[in-house]
Amino acid sequence: MTTAAALPATLDADLLFNADGLIPAIAQQHDTGEILMMAWMNRASIQETLETGQVCYWSRSRQAFWRKGESSGHVQRLHELRYDCDGDTILLLVDQTGAACHTNRRSCFYRAVRGGEVVEIMQPQ
Repeated sequence: MTTAAALPATLDADLLFNADGLIPAIAQQHDTGEILMMAWMNRASIQETLETGQVCYWSRSRQAFWRKGESSGHVQRLHELRYDCDGDTILLLVDQTGAACHTNRRSCFYRAVRGGEVVEIMQPQ
C-alpha cells in the first residue's frame, strides 16, 4: 500500500480533511450500535481499509499506519464506511474482535459523569 493511494472520486470529493490531511473516524460495532473508539485516518489509510476490509488508522504520535489489532490481535473488520453530511467525520461500522481500547476495555468510552462525579462504567477485559 502506498501513501499516494487514491480514494473513489466521489468519496474523495466529499471528505473534508484537516490541514494535516486527517479526518476523525468513529468506530461503532455494526450489530449492537456500541461506540468503540475514535481515531484519525488519512486518504491512504481509508483506501487500505476499503481494499482489505481490516481497519487501518493513521497514528499521529508515530506518524505511521496503525492497523488495528496488528500487535494485540483485537482487529476491526469493516462492515460499512459512512460519513456525515458535512463530510468531516467518518463512521466505521465494524466487527470488533476483543477490546477496542488500549486499556483493554471493549470501548474507549468507559468513563461517565453521573451525579456530578466521574465514574468508570466498564472494567478491563
